[in-house]
Amino acid sequence: MTPARSLLCALLCFTMLLAAAIDGARLPARVQAAAAGSNALRDWAKMLDDNRQQTTDIKLIKVNEFFNRRIAFADDLAVWGKSDFWATPFETMTKGKGDCEDFVIAKYFSLLDMNVPDVQLRLIYVRARLGGPSSSLQQAHMVLAYYPTPDADPMILDNLITDIRPAARRADLTPVFSFNRLGVFAGAAAGAPAAGGTERLSAWQDLLLRARREGFD
Repeated sequence: MTPARSLLCALLCFTMLLAAAIDGARLPARVQAAAAGSNALRDWAKMLDDNRQQTTDIKLIKVNEFFNRRIAFADDLAVWGKSDFWATPFETMTKGKGDCEDFVIAKYFSLLDMNVPDVQLRLIYVRARLGGPSSSLQQAHMVLAYYPTPDADPMILDNLITDIRPAARRADLTPVFSFNRLGVFAGAAAGAPAAGGTERLSAWQDLLLRARREGFD
């Protein structure tokens, strides 16, 4: 083999190894690479890395607090000029604002990256009573649920309140349906029957494709 060909082979091998390293990199590395001077993205990467080895309870608290503190609530029309748009975590962090779906999506993917299993997380559409359980004023809302065990009452992560409470203590929320990357479910109970695949939610399908292009596996 000539020296030139040996050098070319070495370069090709290095390129393949580098590509493999990038593909296997954790989210914080990808966030840091995309930060381009964004303190928000760097802080997000640091939060993920700093808490990756913590207990799940701590991960839930840190993720919930981070996004509730760093993201300002704004409707899709004000942020994206559309009546309904589900943003990826990168998009939400870049804007620094989003609606309830965007809070939940960012928390969901962050916890996945911190090794919380998909089967223990669901995004839940609810009817929220504004002003408390006795209020007659309701609006559509979304929260994130974490199921400690397959038959447990889920813990609710919400941008409307700062603490994480079990669903039994959120009488102001009435579940409609829930979903994750594994499918769509009737209701939000741990044993709720599957109602179909993710193709039933076009906004979620589109979001998953865009998130995958951003590096979320």
